[in-house]
Amino acid sequence: FGAVVPAYNLEGVEELKLDPETLAGIFLGSIGTWNDPALVALNPDVELPDQAIQVVHRSDSSGTTSIFTGYLDQVSAEWAEEVGKGKEVTWPVGIGGQGNDGVAAVVQQQAGSIGYVELSYATESGLPMVTLKNQAGNFVAPSLDSTSAAAVGVEFPEDLRFSASNSTGTEAYPIVGATWILVFDKMKDAAKVEVLKAWLTWSLNDGTWLAEELGYAPLSDELKALSLEKIGSISTF
Repeated sequence: FGAVVPAYNLEGVEELKLDPETLAGIFLGSIGTWNDPALVALNPDVELPDQAIQVVHRSDSSGTTSIFTGYLDQVSAEWAEEVGKGKEVTWPVGIGGQGNDGVAAVVQQQAGSIGYVELSYATESGLPMVTLKNQAGNFVAPSLDSTSAAAVGVEFPEDLRFSASNSTGTEAYPIVGATWILVFDKMKDAAKVEVLKAWLTWSLNDGTWLAEELGYAPLSDELKALSLEKIGSISTF
């Protein structure tokens, strides 16, 4: 699993709380200053400046954008009607950056800005990240643990294609996407089948440290068991 996080550059503000409505409002352009009453109400102990919000988004086709806009499409009827979801959308406001690193760089350089990037890019850039209200009503900071928690309560279909976005988990960070490996369930070469199964099994067991090092959360025990079962079913013609 990977989290997509709103990261910001606001001097003196180390913690910022947003809910789905205010996050959508910022990226729609209907919330244009940091001291907007809706933001102040969520952050009563934070001195938010009378400063314009500079939205930063991706300028290229992006899975990160797909996850981020997919979440906003779920939680905001206005966003769903006016913008929608996908790897590329027509942004109502903002400036573009190429790739996660490009968005992170613009946010670093532009005071008063906010953009969305993968968790690992925000961490590496040292950017503060939004604490976001989830579907259970809890404000949750992005982390590997809160990313993994997005799988709690999800009903996994037989083919394991599911969405962890806007999860009902109480400790879940709400903007989360999964990465899949697609393989044939039957192959001709028995030797290749065994090598593939061994590598896939290793990646879900001993290889999980690599995913965590790259900023991705490991699978839950339930999902790991289901995935290993799928791997075991790969066979030859």
